[in-house]
Amino acid sequence: MRVVIQRVRNASVTIAGKECSRIDAGLLLLVAFEDSDSADDIEWLCNKIVNLRIFADHEDKMNLSVMDVGGEILSVSQFTLFASTKKGNRPSYIRSAKPEIAIPLYDHFNIRLGEIIGKKIQTGIFGAMMDVVLVNDGPVTIVIDTRNKE
Repeated sequence: MRVVIQRVRNASVTIAGKECSRIDAGLLLLVAFEDSDSADDIEWLCNKIVNLRIFADHEDKMNLSVMDVGGEILSVSQFTLFASTKKGNRPSYIRSAKPEIAIPLYDHFNIRLGEIIGKKIQTGIFGAMMDVVLVNDGPVTIVIDTRNKE
């Protein structure tokens, strides 16, 4: 699994001109899956995300997690995170899981994330053409890959 985590003031997803999800302050997650991803990867990543201390405390230091600040989470599937540009100029997405594997993983990821944080996770729609709008806070952007555990 690979995730791009963005600390946001707000974010939303619009599909075909209709807003389907919106959050205020919290995290926008862009998430991609590989065929070999497992429930263990989901568990590790969910715990890492909700405990990342990337929100400011009273001294304006990044010491608080999304749970500490009562933030929201918007999760958007994005298979292009596994793009390979090694050969030629047209990216290859061969590493990205096919929908029959990725959809159940994405659903499990969002359910587990919601269980841990104690809030419903807002989402995009898997496979849809989405307009994702965000106001990046900082900006703070972090990339995590479960293969590297960093």
